Amino acid sequence: MTMNAIPLITIDGEVTSLAAYEGQVVLVVNVASKCGNTPQYAKLEELQRSYGARGFTVLGFPCNQFAGQEPGSSDDIKAFCALNYGITFPLFEKTNVNGKKRHPLYEELAKTPDVAGKAGDIQWNFEKFLIGTTGRVQRFRPRIQPDSAEIVGAIEAALSQRIDRAAS
Repeated sequence: MTMNAIPLITIDGEVTSLAAYEGQVVLVVNVASKCGNTPQYAKLEELQRSYGARGFTVLGFPCNQFAGQEPGSSDDIKAFCALNYGITFPLFEKTNVNGKKRHPLYEELAKTPDVAGKAGDIQWNFEKFLIGTTGRVQRFRPRIQPDSAEIVGAIEAALSQRIDRAAS
């Protein structure tokens, strides 16, 4: 099964998949509301607003596997994101990113090495995976800020590949 065919459940309980975002550049992020990295939500939303019109979207996957930092219900998570960060990007149901019950999407994403060549388990909340229109996946560890030159440069490069593919 390709990553695009893996079923995903939105935070509202609707079934979808990455195929719904075909032709777009997506940034998959495991998120949490009670984490030291939670302020990254603001920067993720900035990316969404800056690049959304160009074919980019953030996809947020709440995860409660790291010190119980996402304990709320889907309604709690949606309210928190709307009230505190004005989140407009899609959110999904709580997702296991590690362990025996790891979601199939994260089973595939975890195979992607970071810049140091290390693949495997997700380290913490706000680990990021940029998926380009060519299927190329880039991994950014939790401490790398969404507005870092590293991530912004990768988004810009992936979007330019998107434009090049559309033109041919």
